[in-house]
Amino acid sequence: MAIEETEQGNLIGSDKVEGTGVYGADNEQIGSIERVMIDKVSGKVAYAVLSFGGFLGIGDEHYPLPWQSLTYDTGLGGYRTGVTKTQLEGAPKYGNDNSWDWADDTRARSVNNYYGF
Repeated sequence: MAIEETEQGNLIGSDKVEGTGVYGADNEQIGSIERVMIDKVSGKVAYAVLSFGGFLGIGDEHYPLPWQSLTYDTGLGGYRTGVTKTQLEGAPKYGNDNSWDWADDTRARSVNNYYGF
């Protein structure tokens, strides 16, 4: 599929979101979007999973960010958030895909509360 087919006006294909840089409050890149988590019932994006640290995908940590905490910045060519690297140190995270229970409402609340949503 051509790039033009995955971007139409304000819409963008999920394959174009994955890997996009995420920049913190200080304009420093704090990671990149590994995947988006979509609510099956509403069809709305609930979280972007930020990948941070590690090397070539080994040892990186994953931080669910509420989707509404991100805004796309055309100048940066990435997403901007008010989160800094320092704030990530205490944020809810997981080390691999098998260690986060997306169906656990307490985890969702902890993420939303941490970021003030």
